[in-house]
Amino acid sequence: MSLIANTPAPPYFAVIFTSTRTEGDNGYSEMATRMVELAAQQHGFLGMESAREDVGITVSYWSDLESIKNWKANAEHIEAQKTGRKSWYDSFKVRISKVEREYGI
Repeated sequence: MSLIANTPAPPYFAVIFTSTRTEGDNGYSEMATRMVELAAQQHGFLGMESAREDVGITVSYWSDLESIKNWKANAEHIEAQKTGRKSWYDSFKVRISKVEREYGI
């Protein structure tokens, strides 16, 4: 997967997940890899970008809101969410936005 997602012409949707982590891995890396693999298999998934320093930011791109809703309800994703709240994140925020325009090189 490229570092910058190759998205279609707008409009489409972005889910922005911003987080601060707890100490240690505690299975986080393995689950993060699995969630990327699983998300890529979901209907409506367009791509993903992620960076982690003091604050982690992962942006996933989706064709429509229904696809985002279905991803949130995925059983394996729900388990990852529960573990994240309990073990991996000091804090997090999820933002969902509609991409109206994009440009770049």
